[in-house]
Amino acid sequence: MQPRTEQDKAKWASGTAAIEAYVRDGMKLGLGSGTTSHWFVRALGEAVAQGLDVVGVPTSTSTRDLALEVGVPLTTLAEVERLDLTIDGADEIDHNGAMIKGGGACLLWERIVADASERMIAIVDDSKVVDTLGAFPLPIEVIPFSWESTRRSIARLLAHLGYADPDLRLRTVDGKAVVTDSGNYLIDAHLEAIKDPLALDSQLNWIPGVVENGLFTGIADEMVIGFPSGEHEIRDTSSAPSARPSTTAREGK
Repeated sequence: MQPRTEQDKAKWASGTAAIEAYVRDGMKLGLGSGTTSHWFVRALGEAVAQGLDVVGVPTSTSTRDLALEVGVPLTTLAEVERLDLTIDGADEIDHNGAMIKGGGACLLWERIVADASERMIAIVDDSKVVDTLGAFPLPIEVIPFSWESTRRSIARLLAHLGYADPDLRLRTVDGKAVVTDSGNYLIDAHLEAIKDPLALDSQLNWIPGVVENGLFTGIADEMVIGFPSGEHEIRDTSSAPSARPSTTAREGK
């Protein structure tokens, strides 16, 4: 399967550049989710077929299925203590490397795998790079029990942080709630512009019922931006601040 649209060509450029720049024999890799990550996994399958010796931990059931289809060997975090590298996409990423993730409903597993990795590389097409996060709705994963009450608590926090009358929508398909791989629901916060990603990321998860949110601050060590021409750009984001402590040591911290 080869990319046909201009955007898919940019995603392919980002994924293949990441393999060339970072992936080496013997590595244990976190395999991201979403369309850009899936182009990366396809390219990784081609490299494995040519003799690359790696093993991956998928961040979703869809990535697991694709990896098995293209021949990428898999393991789990129960069997592997630490990963060398996670390569994953983003729905939006700013110039400091702060991201919105979770458009594909995989944010919880993505965060777990990234935190179990020595480094995290974000791969994106050029349309995903923004000055200010928030045009893409912020996914917030919540447990199904009393999710309506959790949504009200989220609304109160957002109002306290200066988001007047926030638009919070339960994610549905065909009238039914979307259920994540962990059995949870998603509330999408349509904020238009996130004024302070660090403040929001640091407080959302304190709300009872919130499992995780899609603001990934201070996680990407570098970002690989792909362009439809096939060219790419690598930016160092390792010194970007994080909203939360992590067990993963990063350069510049």
